[in-house]
Amino acid sequence: MNCFMFPGQPLEHAGRLPDDPDLLEVAAMTRQKAGLDLYGAVWIGPELTESVKLQVYGVAMSLYHARKLQQDGITPAIIGEHSMGVYAALSAAGSLAEEEALELAYRIGCTIAGMGGKNQSALGCVIGLRLGPLLTIARNNGVYLANHNTSRHYLISGERERIVGAVAEAIECGAFSARTFACDAPLHTPLMSQVADDVRSIAAEYRYRDPVVALMNHIDQGFLSGSDMADFVVREMLMPVYWEKTFLALKAAGAARFYEVGAGESLKKYNRWIDSQTGA
Repeated sequence: MNCFMFPGQPLEHAGRLPDDPDLLEVAAMTRQKAGLDLYGAVWIGPELTESVKLQVYGVAMSLYHARKLQQDGITPAIIGEHSMGVYAALSAAGSLAEEEALELAYRIGCTIAGMGGKNQSALGCVIGLRLGPLLTIARNNGVYLANHNTSRHYLISGERERIVGAVAEAIECGAFSARTFACDAPLHTPLMSQVADDVRSIAAEYRYRDPVVALMNHIDQGFLSGSDMADFVVREMLMPVYWEKTFLALKAAGAARFYEVGAGESLKKYNRWIDSQTGA
């Protein structure tokens, strides 16, 4: 069984992009719906944050790669999504059209970016600790678990100064690596409640069809229906991403061949680690 996995926001723009007809079409859609020039990686509309740029770029590249896989005769029987990957996943599952998914991601990204003017947020990437010590560090510093990617790879999210303190404590506690990254907002934490109503209003403007391909969510590993989608787009901002549980649940559901549909190979790397730890 083929599984398409849609990753979240990439860390950087890939650089030179090919003059592929499908990519040119997706790029034209991105200019129209989000005001971003994919090839130049520059805004042609209002100048927005780097995070919004990468979010839009990530969704666009996922839409493009989904097209190419299906042109090669590779179609999904099940879909998994990670963080902001949910928007392209909605399109691949048949719940939204490509242009709707792209527009939704852009509009919600703009709303999230508005938090950046009120609070200084950051992410901490911690590698090497187990979950228990990581959660203790998060509590000690007043920050939150945002991504549980593997049994040794986590993201924490919160106010910048608190994240800096948590990252320092993680190093002291034996983390192999712990780094801080700037971001617009503390995604996947209760702190996102500040914009939850605004995001809910945006999400409610779209008509979500029932998926034609089973779409598993990254919170409780349930399968989403059309009536779940608008609520999930809000809920996923407020709760952690549980990729390790999602990958194992996808395998338990019968997925055997996994295709990362987007920029980079982060999910493939997580999957290899999870398999090595579970003996799969």
